[in-house]
Amino acid sequence: MVIQVKVPGLGESVKQATLLKWHKQDGEAVRADEPLCELESDKANADVPSPAAGVLRRKKKEGETVEVDEAIAEIDPTGVPTSKPVKAVEQKRAAAVSASPPNASQAISTSSGLAASATATLEEYSPAVRTLIAENRLDPKTIPATGPKGRLTKEDVEVYLAAPPPAMSRVEPPASFRPAPSAATEKKKDVAAVAPPLAAPASQTIMFDSTGIHREPMSRIRKRIAETLLQAQQNAAILTTFNEVDLTAVIELRNKFKDRFQEVHGISLGFMSFFARATVLALKEFPKVNAFIEGDNVVYHQFVHLGIAVSTDRGLAVPVLRNVEKMSFAKIETEIKRLATATRDGKLSLEELSGGTFTITNGGIFGSLLSTPILNPPQSGILGMHAIQKRPVVINDKIEIRSMMYLALSYDHRLVDGRESVSFLVRLRQFLEDPTRLMLEI
Repeated sequence: MVIQVKVPGLGESVKQATLLKWHKQDGEAVRADEPLCELESDKANADVPSPAAGVLRRKKKEGETVEVDEAIAEIDPTGVPTSKPVKAVEQKRAAAVSASPPNASQAISTSSGLAASATATLEEYSPAVRTLIAENRLDPKTIPATGPKGRLTKEDVEVYLAAPPPAMSRVEPPASFRPAPSAATEKKKDVAAVAPPLAAPASQTIMFDSTGIHREPMSRIRKRIAETLLQAQQNAAILTTFNEVDLTAVIELRNKFKDRFQEVHGISLGFMSFFARATVLALKEFPKVNAFIEGDNVVYHQFVHLGIAVSTDRGLAVPVLRNVEKMSFAKIETEIKRLATATRDGKLSLEELSGGTFTITNGGIFGSLLSTPILNPPQSGILGMHAIQKRPVVINDKIEIRSMMYLALSYDHRLVDGRESVSFLVRLRQFLEDPTRLMLEI
């Protein structure tokens, strides 16, 4: 008796997904719980495990839209395999060889020639792909792309490097592919550059038609982002209040202990742990900022599930640090790094993307000086961090150069009053301008 492989529940309000990639061949023998395919929803990517051991019979193709609880394959426990497993590297290497130009020299051309010979599909390059291209001085247009919609993946580049065609040529990559200066280098140039590198803008190559126009369908994640932002503006009375904070003391404390912190905890000490800790303490004093409106009720939370906005080449994601009020500085930094990496790699679980009670977004890593962040429904508050700048300020009637940052709190005025929002930011500033308060909770 065959066993149906169905699309699992993908989170609240998620009803569809895209079958991104099959991990197993049609007719291949599989083990119970072995990943069969990868699904992309508007919240996260998820692998579908095999419900039993047997032979796989695929019913859906890569790129198809599938519904939750829809059968995408069958497992025949008594079936006879008709397809042998093919290692991904061997499979893609075969595709690379068949797609390689007959003469390697033909792959070398001017930038205009590359644009003219490129396929019509949009190729989006992730940070990992751009790094490999830059480090190995490759021409990305000569590497066969096997990702969805013709996208070049990190694995494509690795396969190409592992067994390149004869006389593979190295070229100087465009400036957009060259790795950005490291955080260590940048922080020597400007104080703002030491903000936690949770996101990096993605480069992409767009092929235009003869009229100078390019059209492509919105991705599922981009559609979801658009719907969520529109919902937030339509269903909440969003206001934003601003303040500024002197981070000189935090910077001095971080510089004093960052080496020892790294040595003891095995993770670098960033600014986000200071902000996360200060946010937790401020939310304790102003619980409405950490609450939801649910129908005619106000839902308060004894815990803080802190969302950290992360920008990726697939769109914005907000992974959640659950029970951050119980975390040490080292635990916060470790979790932020883990979640940021998982977000960019598309490996977040649905649980890690849901359940947040308050969000922090850091536009300062892109150079933003001031912004009005939009609420992440159903939350009632979101904190916007911005670039750190050295500015002259008056301290005890004297002008001093201090490291300053503007803060923005967007809040739902249906629940949070102006007094509470302003007081929340003032309390946050007090914690950050005198970091000893974070330890003493005063």
